[in-house]
Amino acid sequence: MSIVETLSNLLQQTAFFNLTWGNYLMMLVSFVFLYLGIAKGFEPLLMVPIAFGMLLVNIYPDIMLDPKDSMNDTGGLLWYFFHLDEWTILPSLIFMGVGAQTDFSPLIANPISFLLGAAAQFGIYAAYFMAIFMGFNGAAAAAISIIGGADGPTSIFLCNKLGQTSLLGPIAVAAYSYMSLVPIIQPPIMRALTTEEERKCKMGQLRPVSKLERILFPIIVTVVVCLLLPTTAPLVGMLMLGNLFKESGVVKQLTETASNALMYIVVIMLGTSVGASTSAEAFLNLDTLKIVALGLIAFAFGTAAGVVLGKVMYYASGKKINPLIGSAGVSAVPMAARVSQKVGAESDPTNFLLMHAMGPNVAGVIGTAVAAGTFMAVYGVK
Repeated sequence: MSIVETLSNLLQQTAFFNLTWGNYLMMLVSFVFLYLGIAKGFEPLLMVPIAFGMLLVNIYPDIMLDPKDSMNDTGGLLWYFFHLDEWTILPSLIFMGVGAQTDFSPLIANPISFLLGAAAQFGIYAAYFMAIFMGFNGAAAAAISIIGGADGPTSIFLCNKLGQTSLLGPIAVAAYSYMSLVPIIQPPIMRALTTEEERKCKMGQLRPVSKLERILFPIIVTVVVCLLLPTTAPLVGMLMLGNLFKESGVVKQLTETASNALMYIVVIMLGTSVGASTSAEAFLNLDTLKIVALGLIAFAFGTAAGVVLGKVMYYASGKKINPLIGSAGVSAVPMAARVSQKVGAESDPTNFLLMHAMGPNVAGVIGTAVAAGTFMAVYGVK
């Protein structure tokens, strides 16, 4: 073989001759995501692996190769990661880690937070009917609408349970993107719907929560929610198990593993596989644009609904509840609660809302899982 032929063969093996304009466009999108994650610090633990998975699959599509399409029955690396998403293993493990990291005491101390968490789910149901109006079938509309909860694992979980795996890439990327952009999307809505006086409202100190209450809470929530909606058991059950690890005080090693090492391993696998589901062929179409738009609408509606109910409670309580904590009813824990604190502090630097906002924030996680369970019940998923 001549040197020219050798060089020609080597050149043909590079990716340059196999990529489409869509692949290059998606590579540019991945660079934007990397910039947002690294330079701007927008949820980097998720944004960086998602962006890198997006980059890899658009350079080397076979990294997501199905073993059935392989000559040696071996799939691509990220195909195996992705199947752990499809089997709902990774989303459930993420919930266990979140439970082990999160203090549920603000919700226990102020149960009215459940209402604010429920109000923030309004965006999910609004997006559901809008998605149907835009031409999606019922199951697809349900899978898309859950983006409004700003809960990536639940979005992935429901999408797979409803058999909408073809939409998983756009749905997951939209959900995680909006989670990362909470500090940008929420504040303008919060300011537009509240007055300076309302934002300055200082809330009283939360009552102390006993250890017995903290131990009983995850057990009771699991029993009640899973009896009503058994299909939520993988998410709610793992969330509450992780919290029980934390609050029981007798399994310190399990708490540390679930909230640190295991959590971060799962984030790497879930993030890269979600990013790798966004090949140009699967991502660049009209449905993707609709999904991204519906997700933003759902998220905005959910934020607004939480704030509006917060305003109602502000006046009903004699101006003792700050409406800003209602925006934390979306499931982005603890970022949404931090945004409530930040916007409140802009009006009064001495105002401390973070712990109060954590109540609706935790309630929102449970509420989004319940919304997913409701959709599964509607569409006969067991």
